[in-house]
Amino acid sequence: MYEFAGGEEGLHRLEEHFYALVLADDLLQPLFGAGQPQHVDHLTAFTAESFGGPDRFSRELGFQHLIDVHRGLHITERQRRRFVDLYASALDEVGLTDDPDFRAAVLEHVEFGTQVALQNSNAASDDELHPLREVPRWTWAGDEP
Repeated sequence: MYEFAGGEEGLHRLEEHFYALVLADDLLQPLFGAGQPQHVDHLTAFTAESFGGPDRFSRELGFQHLIDVHRGLHITERQRRRFVDLYASALDEVGLTDDPDFRAAVLEHVEFGTQVALQNSNAASDDELHPLREVPRWTWAGDEP
C-alpha cells in the first residue's frame, strides 16, 4: 500500500490536504485546536508505517504517544464519522483512489483507527483503553501475487 500511495511523498501530500480539511471543519477543529506543525509529519509517519513503509513512527514517537494524545479528548461518534468522511474526500481530492481495492483498504484502516481513537479518547482508566499497542499493518488485494 505504501508504494501504491506514492511512498512518503504521496502520503505526506494526502495527510497535508486532510489536515487542512480537519482544521477548517467546525466539528473537528475543536479536537485539533489551531493545529500543530508536526502533526502532518506524525500522521504521515503513522500512515506510512501502517501501509508497509518505514517504522519511523514507532521508532521516533512510539504507540504510547498515540494513546496519550487521544486520552481525554472525548471524541464523539459524529466526530469520528466526520473524520472518516473528510479522509475519503482527501483521497479523492489528491487522486489516490484509482484502485477500488486500495481505496477500500485505506477506508477500512481509517474506520478501524478512528474506532480505536474514539475508545481511547473516552477511556476513564487504562482498563478501558483499546488493547492495540503497536502500529497496525494494513494490506490490500494489490499486495497479493
